[in-house]
Amino acid sequence: MAQGWHLSKSVPATFVLAILVQTVGLVWYMSSLDANVTTNAREIARQEIRINEIEKTAQIQAVMLGRIDENIKAIRDAVEQMRNINSAK
Repeated sequence: MAQGWHLSKSVPATFVLAILVQTVGLVWYMSSLDANVTTNAREIARQEIRINEIEKTAQIQAVMLGRIDENIKAIRDAVEQMRNINSAK
């Protein structure tokens, strides 16, 4: 004869209540943890976008700096040529 599962009367009600409270607490904790992970994933994606934009800006600035350097060299050469022409006179 098969007997179904039953709870012995010797198990205190506070024990059952404690298990129930722990189960609810675990579910709440896991829900909170999932929300934090989702928030962090969203924040990481946002930061990656910002980093990509900053990298693009840095590359553009490096190109501009190279152009400025070339312009300064050209101006320096022109000034040097003018100095040489004036000193030859």
